Amino acid sequence: MARRLPPLNSLRAFEAAARLGLIKLGAEELSVTHGAISRQVQQLEAWLGVPLFDGSKHAPRLTETGRQLLPALTAAFDQMETAISQIADSAEGALDVSCPGTFTMRWLIPRLHHFQAAHPGINVRLNSSGTSSDPIGNNVDVAIRVGKAPWPIGVQVIELFNEKFGPVHAPSVVLAGASLLHTVSRRSAWADWAQRAGVETGEQGSAEFEHFYFMLEAVTAGLGVAIAPWPLVADDVASGRLIAPQGFIESGLSYVTLRRKKQNRKADIFCAWLKSAAEAYAAGDRA
Repeated sequence: MARRLPPLNSLRAFEAAARLGLIKLGAEELSVTHGAISRQVQQLEAWLGVPLFDGSKHAPRLTETGRQLLPALTAAFDQMETAISQIADSAEGALDVSCPGTFTMRWLIPRLHHFQAAHPGINVRLNSSGTSSDPIGNNVDVAIRVGKAPWPIGVQVIELFNEKFGPVHAPSVVLAGASLLHTVSRRSAWADWAQRAGVETGEQGSAEFEHFYFMLEAVTAGLGVAIAPWPLVADDVASGRLIAPQGFIESGLSYVTLRRKKQNRKADIFCAWLKSAAEAYAAGDRA
């Protein structure tokens, strides 16, 4: 016999909003908009034929029916989560890792074959999802980030290495009058470096790029001088494609791994390997 149930999304929306007490908080937990949660709750109310909330939209209160429904839904979702976690908590299968795109291309991917050779049963799926305030979204097991404390509440933080940065340019570039290259994601890089290095950058032409990788390609092509983190240009400097005239200094930021504080053997294995790879990198740091 087919189960006579309302749509699962409407049940999830109501349960999150009712448990947390506000539509807004439910939307944040499920990573959807306030309007989406409201529509799902309205859909559930229409299906049931009774209201679940009353009061204003800024201070909603559960109706008697809502209070009756909430604990049953919470228990059901808790039971489903436990069952799924038991299946997912194995040493094989997919592991979703979020990482900034340029760091993924320049540092992580060149080392990832070592992990895959040692753990062929784990399928590492790389993406660049997540935000600084919510790096561990619904579809992320491990996140690699660069920044500084405080980190988001409720996650385990594993230190990898401190960041060093400095100006780099192609051998063909004449420094006098060269354009200063910037990226949207880190517009203060030149000012931050100048302050830490105790130098003046002067009035020079400039150009800005939407993505960090675009800026690195531009500096390699001889379009100007850029402030770059050592992990992202180490190979270029070693090969002579780029020159670092003033070396690299501490930026005050750190590369870290963030993960949920729950059992996940695949995440345990990956984070242990990542920590080991970071230690090997730091030990051989020639910046």
